[in-house]
Amino acid sequence: MQEDHANLKGSTLVKNNSKQVEEAQSFSEWVERSVWTDRMLAALVSGVKGGKWFALIDKVWRLENLTAAWKQVKSNRGGAGVDRQTLRWFGQNAEKELAKLSRELQAGTYTPLPVRRAWIEKSGSKEKRPLGIPAVRDRVVQTALRNVIEPIFEQSFHRESYGFRPKRGCKDALRKVASLLKDENYWVVDADIKGYFDNIPREQLMDKVREHISDGRVLRLIEAYLEQQVMDGLETWTPEAGTPQGAVISPLLANIYLNQLDHLMDEKGFEMVRYADDFVILCKTREEAEEALAVVTQWITEAGLTLHPVKTKIVNEDTDGFEFLGYLFKGGKRFPRDKSLRKLKDSIRSKTHRRNGNSMGEIIKSLNSTLRGWYNYFKHSYKTVFQGVDGWIRRRLRSILVLRTQGISRWRFTHEDHKRWPNAFFHALGLFSLELTFVAECQSRKST
Repeated sequence: MQEDHANLKGSTLVKNNSKQVEEAQSFSEWVERSVWTDRMLAALVSGVKGGKWFALIDKVWRLENLTAAWKQVKSNRGGAGVDRQTLRWFGQNAEKELAKLSRELQAGTYTPLPVRRAWIEKSGSKEKRPLGIPAVRDRVVQTALRNVIEPIFEQSFHRESYGFRPKRGCKDALRKVASLLKDENYWVVDADIKGYFDNIPREQLMDKVREHISDGRVLRLIEAYLEQQVMDGLETWTPEAGTPQGAVISPLLANIYLNQLDHLMDEKGFEMVRYADDFVILCKTREEAEEALAVVTQWITEAGLTLHPVKTKIVNEDTDGFEFLGYLFKGGKRFPRDKSLRKLKDSIRSKTHRRNGNSMGEIIKSLNSTLRGWYNYFKHSYKTVFQGVDGWIRRRLRSILVLRTQGISRWRFTHEDHKRWPNAFFHALGLFSLELTFVAECQSRKST
């Protein structure tokens, strides 16, 4: 009997060790290896004493980490901050600038510059939305900081959180929603946190960060970013709440703050799917949805946040439909939401002005890059969507050809116009067809 117990205990240890090795290997696929050694990964998976990490700042200022961070910032592109230093300039002086940042971080003299605010047009609206642009040097340090602390929090994040996380994305969240709908979870809490990123209470956020990190200098560095000033033209001010706009570190901090909600909803048996501050809860009955909304409302209120009174609602997928990550789910079908279609059409319009001076081949080449990317994301839409968009694009192209050959401008086309430039004409020029691609992929799936 004792021997059997020993064998069972040994078997359990082997399974646990095997699981830890597997988890360590999954982390090693994306962590910054100049920071996360095999020994640190093993400690990450098995757990550190007290659940808190000390002595991390030396990993942030390590030149290898800053160099890796610079490469990431460069690949993400972006504009210059308030110091007017562009990516190109920083690249030309990278060795000197990275060494300088390393010294400042070691000496404790590093201070982030204000975030430059720019205003960009909103798709389908005359309004503009603010865009925060930190200085390149600050983006490098934030990326280096994220390289150090992100794995620590990833270990605790919930499986149904998909936004701004390694090896996860929108499509994973959409697949989960589709799976829950297939399982007849038709009642949906469609929630919206009002101004989430701008209103996260900072002290409560830092309390959650302190649950896992005890390195005072790392904590002060995070606080420095939370207190970062904003410069809009000649005006400079310090926001009283929220995470820094446009900051590399903001999405991670936003996930840290909502992680407790993810686990709470799971513990209470609710199916919540979250992408950053955008989340839905799918339920079997309206009563269950009302209970879920009550739990969320209480947590959000206690967390110092507010649910949008108009945008937050309980809907039935079959009759009302709901929007999530660019899609409209309704009646067992998926469609691009109106805003997603408007954004596509705005992009197409900019490339198909009637007086466009490029050749039709060049115009189509430019269109194809947009259409392929859009289709890759919205390929799960209902089939009628693609036919309508294809037809609208061909009408715009025919309008260009009519003006060029007949010197007139019109949207209504004669039989002769269609005969001269049939659908096959554009297909021969290589125009990407959403409808034909959808049909071909459906036939491929059926055959396999």
